[in-house]
Amino acid sequence: MVKLTVLYGHPTDTAAFERYYAQTHLPLAAKMTGHTRLELSKVVGAPGGGQPAFYRMANVYFDSPAQMDATMGSPEGKAVADDLANFATGGVTLFVSEVQ
Repeated sequence: MVKLTVLYGHPTDTAAFERYYAQTHLPLAAKMTGHTRLELSKVVGAPGGGQPAFYRMANVYFDSPAQMDATMGSPEGKAVADDLANFATGGVTLFVSEVQ
């Protein structure tokens, strides 16, 4: 199993980010098929206090790297990836990891 992790940096306007994320981005993501689990998190703190490095995180789980490639290469997956530039004003970091 693999997971695609999306780390969102702190947006310039949190209210606008949340509105777009809920009303536009997540409905696009809901059209994707092929993943086994989707986990969405809002970061609320960091050890020792201070501002955490990231604002939000999404983890999308797949049975295999091939399934992830098929899903993310689909028109729906490409639409989700392309949409990031429309609202992720704090930047976005993506990586793939093997779930053990």
